[in-house]
Amino acid sequence: MNILEKIEGLEGKFQEINLLLTDPAVIADQARYVRLNREYHDLERVLVSAGKYKQAVQQLASAKEVFFHESDPEMKELAREEIDTLEAQLPALEEDVKLQLLPQDPEDGKNVVMEIRSGTGGDEAALFAGDLFRMYTKYFELKGFKYTVSSFSEGAVGGYKEIIFNVTGQNVYGTLKYESGVHRVQRVPATETQGRLHTSAATVAVLPEADEFEVHINEGEIKWETFRSGGAGGQNVNKVESGVRLRYMWKNPNTGEVQEILIECTETRDQPKNKERALARLRTQIYDKEHQKYIDDIASRRKTMVSTGDRSAKIRTYNYPQGRITDHRIGYTVYNLAAFMDGDIQGVIDALTVAENAERLKEANL
Repeated sequence: MNILEKIEGLEGKFQEINLLLTDPAVIADQARYVRLNREYHDLERVLVSAGKYKQAVQQLASAKEVFFHESDPEMKELAREEIDTLEAQLPALEEDVKLQLLPQDPEDGKNVVMEIRSGTGGDEAALFAGDLFRMYTKYFELKGFKYTVSSFSEGAVGGYKEIIFNVTGQNVYGTLKYESGVHRVQRVPATETQGRLHTSAATVAVLPEADEFEVHINEGEIKWETFRSGGAGGQNVNKVESGVRLRYMWKNPNTGEVQEILIECTETRDQPKNKERALARLRTQIYDKEHQKYIDDIASRRKTMVSTGDRSAKIRTYNYPQGRITDHRIGYTVYNLAAFMDGDIQGVIDALTVAENAERLKEANL
């Protein structure tokens, strides 16, 4: 099947979904309505690119018709110029349509929960986790993403042993999913008196936020506790039990294993809001665990290991003496570490996206 035939099939499907979205029975089924609405917008985006490609193909056919059958030299010359222009444009338009035809990851449009945890390296690892958090917040400013911190545990000399935060915006998971994994730093720590180079690490997890209807939770089985939040924020934070802690026993549908999930939230001074946000994090954690099999299947098929969410894999090294960043998944190296740590990370995200798309095009035989 060529690209034009695929486009025709999608146009029919687009009209069918458009009709379904006006059906009262579909509107009443929230899960189905949301799924169809996402599919509608995905197809709409594909058909915009497809329309440009189809128009260029038709214009090229018309120009060739004029060139081969027109006797007027001036008209033939104009047709030849148009043919040259369109033939130069078509490969890029075709490539864009091919990329749009790839099935979109349904998670890409979601907001995320991000977790940064210090790994090997003690105090230096906690400092590096703090540096990564600052790097991401600078990047969020550039992208227009918003973030709120849910909970954190500070390191002994600064930084974080662990920090968990929510990120909202447009196509957040699709942008940040490549950041999951082990980030390694090589530098001389501020606490190092001999000037020796140390290697430390921090783990980043990027989890797509789950919608309520995507995960079943028996709320009657949740054990809630409240506690006084510590830290800055005035007397109210310390005197009122606004912090919440939930415990939930979850059974893995893939393995049958039962495990306890523990979540704390001290994000706001309002206990009901903290409960609501702790529940959202519980849904996200369960969704992430239940979809690990899906993620593993992708990992087994793709060489790039780009969007697999494999949090045990070393994905990137930050070498301070050389001012170098290397992403090990695609062999990407740049020497702009200072700017990178100030949030200038779009270059590596773009390179990872290109590598991922190339692998997916190969899989789809497009």
